[in-house]
Amino acid sequence: MKVGTRGSSLATAQTNGIISELSNLTDEKIDMEIIKTTGDNIQDSQLYNIDAKGIFTRELDNAVLNGDVDFAVHSLKDLPTELEGELKIVAVPKRESPNEVLVSKYAWDEIPSGAVVGTSSIRREAFCNYHEKDFNIKTIRGNIDTRINKVLSGDYDATIMAEAGLKRLGLTEHIKQRFSIEYFTPAAGQGAIAVVAREDSDKRNILEMLNHIPSFQEVTAEKKVLEELGVGCQWPLGVSARINENKLKLCAVLLDKEGKVLSRVNVNGSADEASKLGLKAAKLMMEDYI
Repeated sequence: MKVGTRGSSLATAQTNGIISELSNLTDEKIDMEIIKTTGDNIQDSQLYNIDAKGIFTRELDNAVLNGDVDFAVHSLKDLPTELEGELKIVAVPKRESPNEVLVSKYAWDEIPSGAVVGTSSIRREAFCNYHEKDFNIKTIRGNIDTRINKVLSGDYDATIMAEAGLKRLGLTEHIKQRFSIEYFTPAAGQGAIAVVAREDSDKRNILEMLNHIPSFQEVTAEKKVLEELGVGCQWPLGVSARINENKLKLCAVLLDKEGKVLSRVNVNGSADEASKLGLKAAKLMMEDYI
């Protein structure tokens, strides 16, 4: 089998993890092919200022569609709400933490007014404004190591990152503070990995064995909110679903860029109705701001 992945340290770490899991399920040799995406070539722009749909996934998905690779491994939050052609998410392995973390020499409440905080996420910028932080928000791009080094070198006073990436790369010593889901609601799918293949793939049965049902249900609910609202990374939207004993709790917060809450909803129900709960949350949110 051949798997396609981006070339960043996080992407390859995630893909190596999938290869390791698959090695316990199949005797087939699994080769990794590095594929550069449009997003990898953009280093100087806020993502919400460009057409960001699929910029980190399109080339990988085309490789799957064309048969150049058997499947692709993505950070699930990078996926557009609708996949191209005959593609399907065939597995979501067990999810890592969805929480946001602070990388800084300062604790969150000690960051001084006017401090340079790096982010290319309008959601993170909006949450900083919501919490009435008088930061100087500046674009920060590059892989996880690069962004951490920009803080360590003093180019930035702080940045906010996904805890999952730092855990997967063994960089948790750089975490100054971990935010609760309620305080800093993450992006839909954060912490989850998607295994994408053609619907008619002859490898599908093997790949589906990687699926962790609660993780799949969580991201199903979260992505349903995005799908129904018709928004992507151009909107300051945080969505998080968590499952405990087959009960799903979903919270979603929509802000404007200045940090004003346009809608905040919480829905609960059976994990088996994940898609319906995501739809319910989206409809409640639309009632608030439409």
